[in-house]
Amino acid sequence: MAFFGFGKKQEEKKKEEHASSQQHAAVAPSAQETAPAQQDAPAQEEKKGLFSRLWNGLSKTRTNVAGRVDELIEATEEIDDDFYEDLVDILIMSDMGVRTSDKVIEELKRRVQAGKITDARQARDILKQILKEMMDMPRKPLKWPMIMMVVGVNGVGKTTTIGKLAMRFKDARHSVVLAAADTFRAAAADQLQIWSERAQVPIVRHAEGADPAAVVFDGIQKAKATEADLLIVDTAGRLHNKKNLMEELRKITRIITREYEGAEVRTLLVIDATTGQNGLQQAREFASVADVSGIVLTKLDGTAKGGIAVAIMDELKLPVLYIGVGEGIEDLQAFDAGAFVDAIF
Repeated sequence: MAFFGFGKKQEEKKKEEHASSQQHAAVAPSAQETAPAQQDAPAQEEKKGLFSRLWNGLSKTRTNVAGRVDELIEATEEIDDDFYEDLVDILIMSDMGVRTSDKVIEELKRRVQAGKITDARQARDILKQILKEMMDMPRKPLKWPMIMMVVGVNGVGKTTTIGKLAMRFKDARHSVVLAAADTFRAAAADQLQIWSERAQVPIVRHAEGADPAAVVFDGIQKAKATEADLLIVDTAGRLHNKKNLMEELRKITRIITREYEGAEVRTLLVIDATTGQNGLQQAREFASVADVSGIVLTKLDGTAKGGIAVAIMDELKLPVLYIGVGEGIEDLQAFDAGAFVDAIF
């Protein structure tokens, strides 16, 4: 069966409806970042702008998922096994993975049968609710001072993510220090230096090939001396030798424990959404050697397979904390399950 996308009017209508109703929450700059603000007109406009960026950034996934689901619904006279088989195929094609897709469909079947649902449109609404529930994972509240270690293989957008995080936290009136501890990747410190200048936050760096733990040590001293709220560490970007990676992270952890007792430590793993199931495998590998707190899923605007976010959260039980839906600073957004599902449906 051939599936096609939404009609333009329908898409614009849903965009307007969802934009005014979304709230953003995550273990990251969001509602926790700043003092409570009145929901005045400018704030509402900003919220609409954020959802608009999310909506536009997920357009490829929306066409791939919702467009095909809607076309399937239009062609469905009754909810039967063929309907479920076609639906699971759509989810798998979005890179949700076989295991997660089957799990979603089984729950959909259960709820449809329990509710004696016969209208495929109602089944679509139930599907959305299942996905929202599956992705709505608890997140730790922010605690200061914090050390945020950021890991990820080369090419996933790790350094760019760190730069955007620094700007987000600084805009939220938090003091930030960067530490360039990914010392084995050529020009990594130079790239982070550019972001530190853009964000106007201090950076601690050593020569290429230096001991990453030494960079972290100096970064901690800088953060303590300036009473910074947040130290963001660009670290381990390799998986080819898990033993060395584990030892490096353990050494860094020992330094943090010894030198900055009481600091909250989070480890964020950056995954490139365009790598699909390979990204899920990367997450598994890093999670096996590091105490990963959550995921940053980048480049979602460049893929039609945003279902990988569901697979990561379901299979690894790790929350997606941020998503990247474009090149702009504002395009790195705190993840919100409801907004995400609404933007792809």
